[in-house]
Amino acid sequence: MAGACLLARHGLGQVHPNPLVGAVVLRGEEWIGRGWHAELGAPHAEVMALAEAGERARGATLVVTLEPCAHH
Repeated sequence: MAGACLLARHGLGQVHPNPLVGAVVLRGEEWIGRGWHAELGAPHAEVMALAEAGERARGATLVVTLEPCAHH
């Protein structure tokens, strides 16, 4: 979680009024994907992290600093 919190800070000054969000995909102790909400309208942190991990995300753990959201 600490790593995801650090990644979230990359969005400082870029995502207001949205919250800062970071995400890490872990396989054991290894980071296989990471992401953050980089700018308004950009993919969310968990989307970036899962895209970076690709197929390696199967069976891995996703750690996100905010519950994933969806627009309806």
